[in-house]
Amino acid sequence: MMLKILISALAVVLLATTAQAAERPNIVLVMADDQGWGDMAYNGHPVLQTPNFDEAAAAGLRFDRFYAAAPVCSPTRASVLTGRHPNRMGVFQWGYPMRPQEVTLAEALKTVGYTTGHFGKWHLGSVRTDSLANPGRNGFDEWLSAPNFFDNDAVLSHRGRAVQTKGESSLATVDAAIDWIASQAETKQPFLAVVWFGSPHRPHRATDELRALYKDQPKDVQHFYGEVTGTDRAFGKLRDKLERLGVRENTILWYCSDNGALSPEGSAGEHRGHKGQVYDGGLLVPAFLEWPAKITQPRSTPMRCNTTDIYPTLLEITGASIDNQPTLDGVSLVPLINNRPQVRERPMGFWHYPIAGIITPSEKLMAALLAAQQEGGDLPPNEVSQHAAELPDPPFSDSEFSGHSAWIDGDWKLHHIEHKRGDFSWELYNLAADPAEKNDLIDIEQQRFEEMRADFSSWLKSVVGSLNGNDYASE
Repeated sequence: MMLKILISALAVVLLATTAQAAERPNIVLVMADDQGWGDMAYNGHPVLQTPNFDEAAAAGLRFDRFYAAAPVCSPTRASVLTGRHPNRMGVFQWGYPMRPQEVTLAEALKTVGYTTGHFGKWHLGSVRTDSLANPGRNGFDEWLSAPNFFDNDAVLSHRGRAVQTKGESSLATVDAAIDWIASQAETKQPFLAVVWFGSPHRPHRATDELRALYKDQPKDVQHFYGEVTGTDRAFGKLRDKLERLGVRENTILWYCSDNGALSPEGSAGEHRGHKGQVYDGGLLVPAFLEWPAKITQPRSTPMRCNTTDIYPTLLEITGASIDNQPTLDGVSLVPLINNRPQVRERPMGFWHYPIAGIITPSEKLMAALLAAQQEGGDLPPNEVSQHAAELPDPPFSDSEFSGHSAWIDGDWKLHHIEHKRGDFSWELYNLAADPAEKNDLIDIEQQRFEEMRADFSSWLKSVVGSLNGNDYASE
């Protein structure tokens, strides 16, 4: 009798857990590669055609001041998956692998019943089978991924096996994601799909059809604009498919780019700087979120948000909780999504460390893997990914912060800039009055400068502590 009662109780628990999982939203995170804040028709671009992006931005929650955590790609991608500044895990520049010690969004959501997939650009480590830093080692059940940006007819890695794709790169990425999403929609299990385009990264190679849309532009601009419109069309196809599958109502569809505008072809709008720089032109990106079940009326927000906010926001929405959660830099945007007034409770820190990126030629690497596997063999991951778990030796200093870093508190932005001769300077801007960061107020806002500098210094020390492994001490 007791056994029957126990079995019945267990069945009730399992049914309740299944029902709770079914109520959780599906999540689709889409990211462009090198699309600047101004590279959208809805942000005022006079030439670009982005009708699907425009429609989505007008239908949901549009972020007018959304920051990439870094001015280059790999670090920002690490921030999306962890909610942490990328220097905390040694992802200083493009091509650096993410440490396997990190807790990723995919791993966190799997604890509350999600199935997970990654499609497109990875650039957080080798995508070969034995890599410590491939998507599978970071919580993704399904993945069709590239080690870096990729162009049309790309060879991609399907869980470590090289496969030849056909067609325009963004569309091929979305088609793979759609196939997987369609299979998940037939189940009661919620899903996380991370869809990261390889466009409009240079060299730009738009299809003839997309180039023809901009035939009045110079040839190189035709290719760039064509690639942006290619991402727009792919996004539109994905958005429409969610509707046809009957899952769009309770799906969070979140779009952004990985860094600010390319120079000279991209647009940062009125903002100073471009990709690779810590001024707002290198950090501000287009972003919007649709969730029809919760966001029933279109709106926009001027609140400054960050790619580090994606992780804590989604954990709160899904109820996922991580024991011994490493230090987070992001904040939950749930109040904002729920249309309640929200003031950012934590300033945003940026730190562009002066070290070269790691060359990751996707086309060459994937061609070599395909050739080896066609011969019945395989290839090991690159050496950098083989050492992805190692901590700095010797540890980094917590009193010297090389490179260009910045601290945004409300509308104020403080810069700490290392010059080629090794000395440093400070700059302070009021972004509300001076979005182009032209009027340095450091000399007339001394008290504000001192207060911000103290908090900024504490944050930098915290980042170095994480970088040196303090967050993993309990393991």
